[in-house]
Amino acid sequence: VGPHAYFCFLLAALGVTAGAHRLWSHRSYKAKLPLRIFLAVANSMAFQNDIFEWSRDHRAHHKYSETDADPHNARRGFFFSHIGWLFVRKHPDVIEKGRKLDVTDLLADPVVRIQRKYYKISVVLMCFVVPTLVPWYIWGESLWNSYFLASILRYTISLNVAWLVNSAAHMYGNRPYDKHISPRQNPLVALGAIGEGFHNYHHTFPFDYSASEFGLNFNPTTWFIDFMYWLGLATDRKRATKPMIEARKARTGDSSA
Repeated sequence: VGPHAYFCFLLAALGVTAGAHRLWSHRSYKAKLPLRIFLAVANSMAFQNDIFEWSRDHRAHHKYSETDADPHNARRGFFFSHIGWLFVRKHPDVIEKGRKLDVTDLLADPVVRIQRKYYKISVVLMCFVVPTLVPWYIWGESLWNSYFLASILRYTISLNVAWLVNSAAHMYGNRPYDKHISPRQNPLVALGAIGEGFHNYHHTFPFDYSASEFGLNFNPTTWFIDFMYWLGLATDRKRATKPMIEARKARTGDSSA
């Protein structure tokens, strides 16, 4: 059941990293309908709020980063930015300024609308039922092992890995692109979050589909998008240019890279 659990982990992670994050939140590339459907299904397996809500909150996180309008404001401490923000009511600024964000592009996508409409049943199926039944039905794993490993443990680990981008990657690491913001380069977070830990770069160049400068970095999400591009399912990958990056590093970086 271990390889199956890890496969579910990767699938769910891509639904967030390549889907809700790089595609729908930042529009850093374009995806054809079959890829959007795949990412929406994978996103339901991740169970981190539907694509519309995730993307709206994430746009607020970037536009109002580290203010009271940031849903997981890292200035309120590690615990708050990691998980505490989900335990309390949103700060009034999050609600007020979140309403002013332009999210018409999200609502214009039928894949986003349908996933939002059927979100609860899709989560029950993709996050819990399918990961449990596949090992039981195909190779006779016990339902107990399937449920607690491929569903519950996998879900718990994937949540905490995703949250580390909001907490650890805003506190620990260097800032070679912009030393005036708190997001940092954190290779350990990148390892767990399949490429989402190069956070100083990402907050400096949020439109970049790779969310990191170095293509050889451990960035499976970028490899996936590149593979989809090769298949013809992804187009218009946006990138920060080398001169743009070097100029920004010289102007605002901490000289650590």
